[in-house]
Amino acid sequence: MSFPEVKTGSRRSPSWRERLHAYLLLVRLHRPIGIFLLMWPALWALWLAGDGQPPWQVVTVFVLGVVLMRSAGCAINDFADRDFDGHVARTRERPLATGVVSPQEAVAVFVILSLVAFGLVLFMNWQTVALSVVAALLTLIYPFMKRFTHVPQLFLGAAFGWAIPMAFTAVTGAIPGYAWLLFVATLIWALIYDTQYAMVDREDDLKIGIKSTAILFGERDRLVIGLLQVLMLGLLAWIGLLAERGLFFFGGLAVASGLALYQQVLIRERAPAPCFKAFLNNNYFGMAIFVGIVLDYALAGVA
Repeated sequence: MSFPEVKTGSRRSPSWRERLHAYLLLVRLHRPIGIFLLMWPALWALWLAGDGQPPWQVVTVFVLGVVLMRSAGCAINDFADRDFDGHVARTRERPLATGVVSPQEAVAVFVILSLVAFGLVLFMNWQTVALSVVAALLTLIYPFMKRFTHVPQLFLGAAFGWAIPMAFTAVTGAIPGYAWLLFVATLIWALIYDTQYAMVDREDDLKIGIKSTAILFGERDRLVIGLLQVLMLGLLAWIGLLAERGLFFFGGLAVASGLALYQQVLIRERAPAPCFKAFLNNNYFGMAIFVGIVLDYALAGVA
């Protein structure tokens, strides 16, 4: 597929400040929503696995690992999309699209951050180390899936949700059945929020041939998102019963259900700005579930 030429930025040697700024833009530390969406499932799993008191050294490793792997994922994503981003309004100013950062530099950033994250995992048990290899492969594979399938979000969900079995093995050395249900719920959640995200770029994606669930679902996008929201919340309620959680856990789910309804209101006209707002609102959705889990363990004797 060929595109019209995109004017790129100057290739003069940038100062170290300009280069640092470009690298920060590449890993998108200025937009932490991806960190939060990856962080919440990991924290859900850590608190459930640790009966409300996960080891803080494990929590620290996972928090740092989330930041590193999300940053690495952004770098390899921009490498994969380097021929497309310049043709999408929302992404045309990314460092690779403007030529400020080279493809080779983006790959190097991905490799370095992944190796640092792997170094952190070496402090965990061997099961967690083995699972981390799968996490790295999923992070590498996901950005290229939009070339081949309309559901790249399944790979995104698998990459983001893989922290769940890793968390359980890090804390308990085993993965109970409800942990895999939590993994499936996280995968469904990725389908929800990344479809909302893809609705923002749908017109541009159609022009350049990028595949997404927003394009696949078409006029049924709101309906499918709604059904997925109900399914996810149902799975989380089932997990709460299996894990013998109480009132505060289900209170968190009630708040999350209200946020899901609010997201439906935001996307009702399918306008890009409200769809992006709905995507961002998923941070509070994940937070509500986590707060419910924390309170349920901390106040178990109160309710």
